[in-house]
Amino acid sequence: MREFVYLRAASVAEAVAMASDDGPARYLAGGTNLVDLLREEVERPARVVDISGLPLSAVEDLPGGGLRLGALAGNTQVAADARVRRRYPVLARAILAGASPQLRNRATVGGNLLQRTRCRYFYDTGAACNKRTPGAGCDALEGFNRAHAVLGASPSCVAVHPSDMCVALAVLDATVNLTGPEGERSVPFTGFHVLPGLTPQVETVLRDGELVTSVDLPPAPPGHGTYAKVRDRAGFAFALVSTALLLHVEDGRIVFARVALGGVAHKPWRARAAEDLLEGAPADAASFERAASLALADARPLRHNGFKPILATRLVRRTLTELATITP
Repeated sequence: MREFVYLRAASVAEAVAMASDDGPARYLAGGTNLVDLLREEVERPARVVDISGLPLSAVEDLPGGGLRLGALAGNTQVAADARVRRRYPVLARAILAGASPQLRNRATVGGNLLQRTRCRYFYDTGAACNKRTPGAGCDALEGFNRAHAVLGASPSCVAVHPSDMCVALAVLDATVNLTGPEGERSVPFTGFHVLPGLTPQVETVLRDGELVTSVDLPPAPPGHGTYAKVRDRAGFAFALVSTALLLHVEDGRIVFARVALGGVAHKPWRARAAEDLLEGAPADAASFERAASLALADARPLRHNGFKPILATRLVRRTLTELATITP
């Protein structure tokens, strides 16, 4: 591990000031991803700003029925919160489908948003990786790419975003609240992460020194929601494919639908064309089949992951069918 300056912030303003000095800086909260990246010398910041002592761990009701998740709220804390379990079960289930209990006890909401890809070539400093070293190339393109992206990728990068929680936040139309040197701002969650294009090292819309302070959930959506995940082993593995779904059916017809996918793209993927097809359609097998196929219509599989579009299509279709059979 390379040397860096360790700083401990006593306030949000102090943290932003510390991270905005010369040279690259990283915020440290739970450290479940950052510490690994430091150890492997994938991340090489000049300063690490510890924000774990800041008062950002509350889960609070918002006017109008929404919920605010503090950036330092623990994953276990959020999944166990009665309001989350009752009003946003898709989020609770996504968190519980993620890491081991030990990691969930340590990991935070903000850290989950900012965790980096688990692509083996990104972690291997001897491999070519444009995300780690811009302009180096991408060994995953012609390498073993079974776990890589089939949607939204580019010749520069085919890595996938690893988070389960973020897929649920995308389907819920959450909002990310930020504080930086230029003040406070809010970003729609679906616009927070960016596709690789020619700059895969740029993963979010965060500006230099900006800190995630909280995530806002809108009032609970109508109907039912759930999260489904397919992985290589039942215990604590990253998703090959996953889906977060919201569905509300009245008198046999779909009046509200939201579809998000995980494990298939550089960011949590909203299948908006599938949503448009579902809303107003009959809640039947034909509608679910068309929507699932449309969600993966733009998929471009690589040499070793041609199974992903098929698997994701079947997962979306099956999960929609299950949601539609739940008694109101």
